[in-house]
Amino acid sequence: MKVPANKIPGLRGRKVNDLPGVTAVARIDRRTKRLTKRLKSGEIAIIDHVDVDRVSAEALVACGAAAVVNVAAGISGRYPNLGPQIIVEAGLPFVDGATPELFERLRDGDVVRLHDGVVYHDEEVIGKGEVQTPETIEAALAEARAGLAVQIEAFAVNTMEYVRGEGKLLIDGVGVPDIRTSMEDRHVLIVVRGYHYKEDIATLRPYIREYRPVLVGVDGGADALLEAGYQPDLIVGDFDSVSAKALTCGAELVVHAYRDGRAPGLERVHQLGREAVIFPSTGTSEDIAMLLADDKGAELIVAVGTHATLVEFLDKGRSGMASTFLTRLIVGSKLIDAKGVSRLYRSRISTPQLILLVITAMITMSVAIFISPIGKTWLISLQDAWNSFIFWLVGLFS
Repeated sequence: MKVPANKIPGLRGRKVNDLPGVTAVARIDRRTKRLTKRLKSGEIAIIDHVDVDRVSAEALVACGAAAVVNVAAGISGRYPNLGPQIIVEAGLPFVDGATPELFERLRDGDVVRLHDGVVYHDEEVIGKGEVQTPETIEAALAEARAGLAVQIEAFAVNTMEYVRGEGKLLIDGVGVPDIRTSMEDRHVLIVVRGYHYKEDIATLRPYIREYRPVLVGVDGGADALLEAGYQPDLIVGDFDSVSAKALTCGAELVVHAYRDGRAPGLERVHQLGREAVIFPSTGTSEDIAMLLADDKGAELIVAVGTHATLVEFLDKGRSGMASTFLTRLIVGSKLIDAKGVSRLYRSRISTPQLILLVITAMITMSVAIFISPIGKTWLISLQDAWNSFIFWLVGLFS
């Protein structure tokens, strides 16, 4: 994003193009998923995100960010997260471990210049960090992979803690609230705004059209359904990453609350004039969506964009993510993971090939009509009908 020189204090009379680096409006937020809702193409994203996850990185790239400045460690070494690699491979300058004071010295919407890891405002240096390259990121990922065994151990510990705390909910369904949406003996499609969710929803269109499953959006998954042209039946989550449009679309709302009953998302629901059911649980929102569907008698649960691997669990930002692991075990054979289904199979017949096939078939049929006795009879009849039509038409004007 190029900004006119006369709009930048201290730079009047000097062209922005003469200055090296990227000059653009800065968007600042400590929560990346909140920032991407208002980040516009050509703007510089300034974030505070330890272990930038894949979904956040893809969102930054999709928004068209001119550069990304992170005041935290993009790869802490806890696990091999792929976010920084995605940002750099997209061609975006990525500065890591930048000066934390950026959040105090800059206001959202200020024009800044980023060059060689240094952030300038009014041509004053206000922060700096380390420019990441494919080589530095690969080295950090290699180191993180070497220490992954520690995270597996933490995962096991977290699993035992979760079983002790949520055993009654997992085994007996104690604490699952009543809802109006009927799921008994129906298919339930749960959508999380995770990896490849857009492509997977598009691939599942024939399934949705035929089976008409109950559509459940988990936080931003509700917006994903709306963007695809579907109306969610149920929205589950803490509602920090779902739009007001989704929350007021008419779907039933289930607020994910803490075990002590606190539900921060409930205040937003009431501000929008809506009511919601509260579901207290220490698990994640996608977990309670699956447990809800299972408890209410769903015949089949189809999950899109959910988390299934250790790296994905850690990407979610919770230690071990044992809740999701155990929830999948409890739901068992009802669960069909449709994440990545769009990459499993793609039609090998392209549009040009299909057009060529239709043209070839038409030519073949035409040749068959011309050379066969029956075809010749049809042609004579067609010619007679055409001559009769012309004779009648001429008679109207004679």
